[in-house]
Amino acid sequence: MSIENIKEFSYHIGWRNRGRHPGRHASTQRGMGMEFIGHTTLIAYPDPRRIDLRQTIRDPMEQVYVRLFNQKSATPVFVICDLSGSMNFGAKERKIRKAAEIAESIARSATRNSDPFGFVGFDEVVREDWISTASFKSQRAIELAERLKEYHPEPVSGSGINDVWRYLPRERSLVFLISDFHMPLAELEGSLANLLRHHIVPVVLWDADEYRNLPEFGITAVTDPETGQKRTLFLRKEYRDKIIASFEARREAIYKLFMQFDMPPFYVEGDFDADALTEYFHQFVAA
Repeated sequence: MSIENIKEFSYHIGWRNRGRHPGRHASTQRGMGMEFIGHTTLIAYPDPRRIDLRQTIRDPMEQVYVRLFNQKSATPVFVICDLSGSMNFGAKERKIRKAAEIAESIARSATRNSDPFGFVGFDEVVREDWISTASFKSQRAIELAERLKEYHPEPVSGSGINDVWRYLPRERSLVFLISDFHMPLAELEGSLANLLRHHIVPVVLWDADEYRNLPEFGITAVTDPETGQKRTLFLRKEYRDKIIASFEARREAIYKLFMQFDMPPFYVEGDFDADALTEYFHQFVAA
């Protein structure tokens, strides 16, 4: 896919970052911005371009004063992506391919916002071959996402989520956590607790064919994507309804867990809508 065809969305952050690199987000760094924060003496902040004549004239001690401003700074943006076996599922489009499409959109949007973008992939471990350090050059991230579209995850678990925090910077970052979250809730809770330094946006990828589009009656073969174990099921309407109910209960459980950490989830079931992600930030993230 050409860069011009990648869907973009608008995002903002709800905190003042400490990044020194110029960008588009409110920060605590003094610089050539437009946000006035007060005065100080020319000796304390030797920038003659900022001299305030009115404030200088008012001072009975005859000190020269300059105006202080905060600059806008760049904020690191990361994608943490689940590469476990369940991400290989998908009737019309595999979840891992959809995750790659979303990662492309995030990378492109970060570049447009003058923010560095990084990527961390995990399955049962953090995958060193699926790590891209934060960079202001989007081409490397786009190439990684294109490679991810053709990747077929092994039938392994996603327990590596417990260690992804070690691969993120100390500086607070905007982190998109992309997964179907088919992992034990206790494991997910522990991993989220380790990510509280950052602003986390959980992107939940589900496929209706996992549960909603099952036949009401008949024999069907299913494979546990995490283990590769195959099972044959005889479906009746009651059993199908039970499967749907269990998925809805799971949806409610992970929603409550995310909200416990003040991380509203963004659900993608079907096509990815970049405009819906823009609306997510308007709704849940204070400007």
